[in-house]
Amino acid sequence: MTDHTEHRPGLQDKTPSVLFVCSKNGGKSQLAAGLMNQIAAGTVTVHSAGTKPGKSLNPESVDALAELGIDITGEHPKPVTDDVLNAVDVVIVLGNEAKVEAPAGKRLEVWDTDEPSERGIAGMERMRLVRDDIRSRVRKLYAELTGN
Repeated sequence: MTDHTEHRPGLQDKTPSVLFVCSKNGGKSQLAAGLMNQIAAGTVTVHSAGTKPGKSLNPESVDALAELGIDITGEHPKPVTDDVLNAVDVVIVLGNEAKVEAPAGKRLEVWDTDEPSERGIAGMERMRLVRDDIRSRVRKLYAELTGN
C-alpha cells in the first residue's frame, strides 16, 4: 500500500495534539475541545484549559454541544500548565481575554471568535452561533493537523 499523506516533520511520527485555551475554561475552550474530539475521533489528542479557571462549565456550552450529540458533562475547568503547553503541537486561544505565552517555536493562534452578545443576541441563540463559528475553525484546524 502506498502512503499518500504529506510528510511534515514531527507530525507523521505521532498523534497531533492541540490545547484550546480561554479565560475560565468553562465555555469556548470546552466547546472547541468537544467539537475537535467529535471530529477527530481519537486521531488528535485534545486538551482544554483556562488562564483563570472558573468553578464550573457554562451550562449553555454543555447544552449547545449536547445538541450535536457531544457529552462533556465529565469535564471541568482546568488551569493552563507548562506541562501541557510543552506537550502539544498547537495552542489555540479563543477570544481576547486569555493571554498565553507559548514555548519558543510552538504554534500559537488566537481565534477572535464571533460574539453575538455584541449584537444583542443572548441565551442559547448566542451559544449556537458561537459554537458554529468555533466548529468551522475546528474543522479547518483538524484538516491541517491530519492532512484530511
